[in-house]
Amino acid sequence: MILGRALVRCLAVLALLIATAAGAAEYPTKPIQLLVMFPAGGSTDIGARIVASIAEKELGQPIVVVNKSGAGGQVGWTEMSRAKPDGYTLGFINLPGLNTIILDPERKAVFKADSFAPIINQVVDAGIIWLKADSPYKTLGDLIEAARQKPGQITACTTGILSDDHLAILMMEEAAKVQFRIVHFDGGAQQMTAILGNHVEVAFDNVGGIVKRVQSGEVRALAVMDPARSKFLPDVPTTPELGYPTVLSNSTRGIAAPKGVPANVVKRLEAAFTKAMENADHVKKMEDTGLAIKVMTGDEYRKYYQDLHAKAAKYTEWARSQQR
Repeated sequence: MILGRALVRCLAVLALLIATAAGAAEYPTKPIQLLVMFPAGGSTDIGARIVASIAEKELGQPIVVVNKSGAGGQVGWTEMSRAKPDGYTLGFINLPGLNTIILDPERKAVFKADSFAPIINQVVDAGIIWLKADSPYKTLGDLIEAARQKPGQITACTTGILSDDHLAILMMEEAAKVQFRIVHFDGGAQQMTAILGNHVEVAFDNVGGIVKRVQSGEVRALAVMDPARSKFLPDVPTTPELGYPTVLSNSTRGIAAPKGVPANVVKRLEAAFTKAMENADHVKKMEDTGLAIKVMTGDEYRKYYQDLHAKAAKYTEWARSQQR
């Protein structure tokens, strides 16, 4: 009798495993939700919509991009971390923004670094300092000199507290021995509205978010925060060129799933998104938008994620000590 019950339990477990494997093998059988943790119109959102429109053809199901902005990405990442790990809820992870939220105890994040399973990276977007085209500050030198003459009065905006842009402002303050009045927004679209409306004087963001506006002459880029000039804005000097070799910043953006997603679903997503990112249409649209593609998957992307999290611990503690 006992043996019989044990056999029944074993058969039930086996049936469940077979059903789970079959379901994963058929994946996907319904639309996939791709969360973007910043408002529509920002560079993360643009890149997400470009790749989603191509990857859904590879997967045979719609990929619906959903904006879940708020608290510098924390609102969306909280929802993502609580989602069922079945491959039908994915989301963009923006590094180091995600890392600093996890590492800042005051944010009281419900998720940790291992709450997410990195799948594929899409972009490494260099930081940039920019302002409205008719601003009186024609160069980075002009801006720094004004900040020295008016300590704490020049307004500088970010895409979120402890975002890469917030850290970049703090780096510039330290390197140039100045102090800005920092204004935090939830994304690049809000930055643009504030700058064009003359509510804020200078923005720290990423190349992909403003390259078209620079090219049209609507805004002016003062410096790219990278060792090399951007191929999208080759006439814009770098911070090292201008005497600030330590002021370097970028935003890395990739796709992840909630922890626990089946390995074969991850492999399916890796293959589909890799093919989509290598697609000529994706490459052209990303190039036209000014977003620098950097595809990473598997162990390479997971190691990058872990290493960056370790580095972010140092910068988060430093930033918190100066947080404004």
